[in-house]
Amino acid sequence: MGTLTLTSFVTLDGVYQAPGGPKEDPRDGFEQGGWSVPYGDEDFGRFVEEVFGRVDAFLLGRRTYDIFASYWPKVTDPADPVASRLNTLPKYVVSGSLRNPEWAGTTVLGGDLREEVTALKGRTDREVQVHGSGALAQSLLALDLVDKVHLMTFPVVLGAGRRLFTEGSVPTAFRHIGGRVTGAGVSIQTYELAGRPEYGTYELPRNT
Repeated sequence: MGTLTLTSFVTLDGVYQAPGGPKEDPRDGFEQGGWSVPYGDEDFGRFVEEVFGRVDAFLLGRRTYDIFASYWPKVTDPADPVASRLNTLPKYVVSGSLRNPEWAGTTVLGGDLREEVTALKGRTDREVQVHGSGALAQSLLALDLVDKVHLMTFPVVLGAGRRLFTEGSVPTAFRHIGGRVTGAGVSIQTYELAGRPEYGTYELPRNT
């Protein structure tokens, strides 16, 4: 069985919205798109190549799918580690409105999310990868379907925008399994889901 891996770009204040450009996701009047671009150094690129080297299939939300589909099919260099995977491997997009996707290798998932994702993991040997797709990521986390998270935290605070972990998120504990910091200051940390949080206290011992 494959594992479901989420790779998410977030700011220090938890914003995931429109990391790659001002036109990616202007919902709610968001005008600060493209905040990740100044930090795309060689260290960052190497990590992305490592991630894409482990993928067997992609699972995307509709907005991220549309962004990817407008760009990556035009990148035809077979040596490109991202384009070569996105253009040849199976892509699954969660959508209730997409009917005839033009990007080759795309399957639309519109049924029960838990059932369809569980079945997808069952017929995959390595990783099913979710990139971006904030709303989908939140749903997958709420259903305990995510096995591993690459959280890429960029050294910038925006003060506005959609956040990955919002109030009302399902309480979840994570186990840290690896990390690095790029030369540009991006903290890349990898976690496995570890169930529900445990709680304690830092109360000082009473005098006897």
